[in-house]
Amino acid sequence: MNNNIANADPKKVGELLHILGAKLGIPPEQLEKELSEGKFDSALKSMKPDAAAKFNQILKNPKLAEQIMSAPQAQAIYRKLTS
Repeated sequence: MNNNIANADPKKVGELLHILGAKLGIPPEQLEKELSEGKFDSALKSMKPDAAAKFNQILKNPKLAEQIMSAPQAQAIYRKLTS
């Protein structure tokens, strides 16, 4: 992936892609491919403007992405989505 997200823990990035893909109705693989190519169209047009801004903020800050994924709420959402 490009931007600073390439420095993040791959497992955490995969989890984030899974959660975002589920919320946006985009397969995580497609979302990862588009993001790695620098394309944000599918993701961003599915979001409300404030959510799109937060998404961009997360993409530019891998430590923030890891922090978000480590939060108990994110872990609970992930467990709910994957069970």
